[in-house]
Amino acid sequence: MEEKTPSTQTYAALLASIKERIQSAQVRAALAVNRELGMLYWGIGTEIIRRQKVEGWGTKVIDNLGRDLKSSFPEMRGLSPRNLKYMKAFADAWPEEPIVQQAAAQLPWFHNCILLDKVKDPAERLWYMHGAIENGWSRNMLALHIEAKLFQRQGKATTNFHRTLPSPQSDLAQQLLKDPYNFDFLTLSKDAHERELEAGLVEHIRKFLLELGVGFSFVGSQYPLEIAGESYRLDLLFYHLKLRCFIVIDLKGGAFKPEYTGKMNFYLAAVDDTLKHPADQPSIGLILCRTKKELVVEYALRGTTTPMGISEFTHLVKLPEEFKGTLPTIEEIEAELGPDGVE
Repeated sequence: MEEKTPSTQTYAALLASIKERIQSAQVRAALAVNRELGMLYWGIGTEIIRRQKVEGWGTKVIDNLGRDLKSSFPEMRGLSPRNLKYMKAFADAWPEEPIVQQAAAQLPWFHNCILLDKVKDPAERLWYMHGAIENGWSRNMLALHIEAKLFQRQGKATTNFHRTLPSPQSDLAQQLLKDPYNFDFLTLSKDAHERELEAGLVEHIRKFLLELGVGFSFVGSQYPLEIAGESYRLDLLFYHLKLRCFIVIDLKGGAFKPEYTGKMNFYLAAVDDTLKHPADQPSIGLILCRTKKELVVEYALRGTTTPMGISEFTHLVKLPEEFKGTLPTIEEIEAELGPDGVE
């Protein structure tokens, strides 16, 4: 009997199905390894703490353990005195086993080491831990968010979401917006106009999306709208995959003014009428400005009927032209310090 050859389409479907199974198994295996390793390290750290407390041992026991464990398990990495100290700190930070099983042990070990090194407050550390699990942050991304103080900024925008969005959409949207936004990947002069800010954000769209957070999909800049025969343009238009709605961002180069909310209200009504799919949630507006006064923002939002928030943004400031050349260059500083970098 002649052997049949699968068609290109059916073979591609088979290959895709098997690849998906392998990738899913790899993810499950990685999570299982993380859990097993996390619980092992937590158990070792807990035992060290208990023995030191009961026996009154000092820190030298950790050096001895590192040497003897390496001798007993020469093929196993991660048993150095330095890592044993991390295990002790890990167990000290999370004395309750359920938290370790449900959260900490789901992360790769070096994620936990970064959290132990960089975050001292337990509630803040747990927040970053959940963020890393939910969003799949890499080790570098986790460190970046900690250094950028994401915990202090997330959900801090002044909004009217509690009045204009149903629950739980209002809570999700509130947690979505930050204050301030950190655009330190941009260098702008103090009197830079909105179009320069917009051009810089679009040019660095990957970094901009990272700062906005997970779920933002870029639709366009200077997005055109035709209303009653007149043309209008949105500074930046995004779609959020989790909130299932459009997000309009209006950029302002100076301080917040109350009239900005009226303009945003108009934009959101137009987007809902012309772009929003029936299955989409109401569109959300975000006004980004250099500075804002909370009482002014509160009054401006009080009478609005469309969901919007107001946040500040920060960025690096270019050196004014008249000062260029008056400060030493890196090369000049290095020459002054000498070859070893020491006077």
